[in-house]
Amino acid sequence: MSFFSHRFGIGHRDIAIDLGTANTLVYERGRGVVLSEPSVVAMNEQTGAVHAVGLEAKRMLGRTPASISATRPLRHGVIADFDVTERMLRHFIGTVHPNRFSRPTVVMCVPLGITDVEKRAVDEACMEAGARKVHLIEEPLAGAIGAGLPIDEPSARMVVDVGGGTSEVAVMTLGAIAVSQSVRVGGYDLDEAILGYIKNRHRLAVGSGRGEELKFEIGSAGPLERELYAEVRGRDLVSGLPKVVELSSEEVRSALEEPVRAIVTAVRETLERTPPELSADIMRHGMVLVGGGSLLRGFAERLHDETRLVTELADSPLTCVVEGAGRSLEEIEALERSDRIARAPARS
Repeated sequence: MSFFSHRFGIGHRDIAIDLGTANTLVYERGRGVVLSEPSVVAMNEQTGAVHAVGLEAKRMLGRTPASISATRPLRHGVIADFDVTERMLRHFIGTVHPNRFSRPTVVMCVPLGITDVEKRAVDEACMEAGARKVHLIEEPLAGAIGAGLPIDEPSARMVVDVGGGTSEVAVMTLGAIAVSQSVRVGGYDLDEAILGYIKNRHRLAVGSGRGEELKFEIGSAGPLERELYAEVRGRDLVSGLPKVVELSSEEVRSALEEPVRAIVTAVRETLERTPPELSADIMRHGMVLVGGGSLLRGFAERLHDETRLVTELADSPLTCVVEGAGRSLEEIEALERSDRIARAPARS
């Protein structure tokens, strides 16, 4: 590559971004997944200066002084705070492409049913953060590609994507989504359900991050052969003093029942709306689970029990969405012609 090409970003490596409510992952063409950081930004509220982004900012949640605010700028998979999201994206893109003249093409994963206004917000945030061109791909479709499913065949495949803010169910055939459903329930709702149970049942206030820890330590979507226990430390809401309680996996399971049931219901309703010909294919192939929320203990077994379908986790549930979007970088032109990937709506 010539000096001119290197200096001005010609021949640059394009990237794919899974901009999630919980985490942001970046895939660089030719290198694979190069970044995985929490979608959190810590800012000085008085000056507007960014104090920290990603993992460092997540460590500050609930621990910042009055002048610094650590926030998550996305809600249910879409942008809730444009300015903060743009700064976060600028930081992540700059981490992968430190050369300020490099303006990569970006393939951005978006939730099902995202509105044109929300699409434009994603496009504008990426362009402001340094992208040359932005393409959008729906997360279940990217997840199916990343999981290695042969979605181009005339045979239906089903994907359940449980993310941080949304859960999406899609039946795909011939490279397109035939039937789908999205519910605004995800990993954070599971965390909040645990924290709410502890607060109401044990009158104990605990840190926001403890809900996620308990979810993976002792949480489950179905009965366990041996119940688990964990110690929870926090502030007694009655006395105001520090307090310790022991929490069982049975208690956590009851706390998680409502959000888990909402995801299971979305899967069942999608199956009920699937045409008979595609249903026969799904009976043969089963469903594949992607997204971090699908790692909940017993979740795959719960879906199998509820649907009687073969249910399996993707090889890498946490990264297969961004990996699928990354693979689409290799054939952007062909994907645009097939409508599987699209430019964001034109800005007015």
